[in-house]
Amino acid sequence: MHKKIGAIAIKGFALLVVFGTAYQAVAQPAAAASTTTPYTTMAPVDQYLIADRAAEIALARSAAPDSIARDAEVQVLGRRGFETAVKGKDGFVCIVARGWTSAADADFWNPKVRVPMCFNAAAAHSYLVRLAKETEWGLAGRTPAQMTESITAAIAKKESPQMESGAMCYMLSKEGYGGDTTPHWPPHLMFFYSDTDPAIWGANQPGSPVVGMRDPVEHLTSFVIPVQRWSDGTEYHTDSAVEHHH
Repeated sequence: MHKKIGAIAIKGFALLVVFGTAYQAVAQPAAAASTTTPYTTMAPVDQYLIADRAAEIALARSAAPDSIARDAEVQVLGRRGFETAVKGKDGFVCIVARGWTSAADADFWNPKVRVPMCFNAAAAHSYLVRLAKETEWGLAGRTPAQMTESITAAIAKKESPQMESGAMCYMLSKEGYGGDTTPHWPPHLMFFYSDTDPAIWGANQPGSPVVGMRDPVEHLTSFVIPVQRWSDGTEYHTDSAVEHHH
């Protein structure tokens, strides 16, 4: 298993908890998933980029309600990494994450992955710094195993920031594509902590709406809280995500 269960959880399977199917999914060895994936090598870089800059900006902003997203900084993916496309005023930063950081292992190299995320200032200074660096590594062609090594080394050398207090992001977009493994995530909020016991939030307890995941490689604990509405204000239904497949 080249990558750890924690990463699988953070990168999508945890969202299946919301549908009540995750515990089987997380229990599956990563190797089982990787044997069936068509994405065994990196696609040409152009396939990971979005040619229409305005479309990428709109997709990034769809992660959060307009009241937050309209004054947010927006970054788009270039050939070497994320670049600022729109300067912000409210401390939030919206991006569209790709498979290297934001999909299940089997979709690591899937060029169709598009995950809109909108970070508050605390997450922009910590979680997003890591995500941006890992995206640069992905664009440069690092394999999943090399990515894990790079993350481990960066944390050991204290080059990778600790999570700032209050770090969180909005993931309320109808329009994203989480990969073939988890195509459509329900609308949710994520909160990021360095090395924290999920029990402090009562996460993963029967009846608790909070999902907690520990990633031992990233030394990261993420809490996921599903919410009832998409960023456009419409109600989430379990089948509604299917209609928005691109």
